[in-house]
Amino acid sequence: MSFPLLTATAALPAIGAIATAAVPAARRTAAKWLALLFSLATLALAITVLVRFDPGGDRYQLTESHAWIAEFGVRYELGVDGIAVALIALTALLMPFIILAGWHDADPLETGSRRWRPTQGFFALILAVEAMVILSFEATDVFLFYIFFEAMLIPMYFLIGGFGDRAHEHGEKVAATQRSYAAVKFLLYNLVGGLIMLAAVIGLYVVAGNFSLQEIAEARANGTLDMATNTERWLFLGFFFAFAVKAPLWPLHTWLPNAMGEATAPVAVLITAVVDKVGTFAMLRFCLQLFPEASKWATPVILVLALISIIYGALLAVGQRDIKRLVAYASISHFGFIIMGIFAMTSQGQSGATLYMVNHGISTAALMLVAGFLISRRGSRLIADYGGVQKVAPVLAGTFLIGSLATLSLPGLAPFVSEFLVLVGTFTRYPVIGIIATFGIVLAALYTLVLYQRTMTGPVKAEVSAMPDLRVRELVVVAPLVALLIFLGVYPKPLTDIVNPAVKQTMSDVQKKDPQPEVEAAK
Repeated sequence: MSFPLLTATAALPAIGAIATAAVPAARRTAAKWLALLFSLATLALAITVLVRFDPGGDRYQLTESHAWIAEFGVRYELGVDGIAVALIALTALLMPFIILAGWHDADPLETGSRRWRPTQGFFALILAVEAMVILSFEATDVFLFYIFFEAMLIPMYFLIGGFGDRAHEHGEKVAATQRSYAAVKFLLYNLVGGLIMLAAVIGLYVVAGNFSLQEIAEARANGTLDMATNTERWLFLGFFFAFAVKAPLWPLHTWLPNAMGEATAPVAVLITAVVDKVGTFAMLRFCLQLFPEASKWATPVILVLALISIIYGALLAVGQRDIKRLVAYASISHFGFIIMGIFAMTSQGQSGATLYMVNHGISTAALMLVAGFLISRRGSRLIADYGGVQKVAPVLAGTFLIGSLATLSLPGLAPFVSEFLVLVGTFTRYPVIGIIATFGIVLAALYTLVLYQRTMTGPVKAEVSAMPDLRVRELVVVAPLVALLIFLGVYPKPLTDIVNPAVKQTMSDVQKKDPQPEVEAAK
């Protein structure tokens, strides 16, 4: 029996969560180091998965399958394709930086304070989320996926509501109320989506007789499982609704600005760079593979919703006074690009969407974590409370600038490649949608550059005149992310080599071919 590498990759952070939570309350520093060590060990296993994965091999590799609830056809089935491997690597990569960035976020305000949950709980919850996200990327049994898709909501709820941002203009009492509101809103939105998906999961079992993604997809492909048109469409809508809430797609997005605004910066990164990617990943893995005809039927409406997300998110980002809410609305716009690329039904669009998931995770982590360092120094999230920071903290300002430029997809930085492929892939099949979506780029340049100008340039405000520059721990967090943004912006081939074969197979699932160019290239 071969070593269960996928199980180990998900189990290690789960074990780390238990071990970290069990550390005595007086040993807060030990709990932090233990969580960091487990996150680094998980990264090592994720790299092993990446190395052992053969892009030219079978669609699902490193597979595991064991009987679980035999009476209902539920199995413990795991397997990864190129898209899952890339997102597992992203998750494992970001987690040590999230832990390091949040090193002091759960410390009590003063000795004996009861206003914050134990430090051990904060880091244990982060590791628990990592375990559930990785299992969601690995699961090829629909019911198994559903369990972890929903289970990750619980630790996220406590991370948002129990360990919120301490920087608030109206004081701790109002901050606690808004944290609670944001956490409940996050939970309710996602629970409603999950309940609708549960109905669709049960319906799928009634139709197919099992929960195995591979078996159902093969039966659909060879004609032995023929769903009625209306049945397929209703099942598709049940799955897609849950994924659109998680993604988040307009008009199901309103929980995100509250959650990111009230969470600490590392938890905000966990939400948008890691957890939300499960929604867009699931659109590729489940919606397109299980319901190809319904996916094509719904494409025009989904593209319009994605386009609204792009423009709407960018417009609201332009008008934000709060740094973290600005990044949240920018993320809504970026997720619009990702969903647009998925449902453009072209290889360029889907490759770009997959790359966008990875690159958006890195760029948002870089920008939000530096913003968190900035906010922790000044004690305010309001843009108007800053000015002239680049004169007193040039390294902080420089890394903030790179994160901002990555957010607007500047050529030479990783998100540019993704956005370009999404726009090209969309334009070749839906030119009007592609043209309108380009206005999102213009608006992105506006909100990111205005944010940098108002916070970093101009006269030095008295409140930031003594602001320290990035410390060693903070540089360890930011420098690798900046290096990755530049490397993948200049040389994205290692990533495209992994995801392109999986995208080709997804295109085959929906029986779509790329549009032929109207003018052939000269030979």
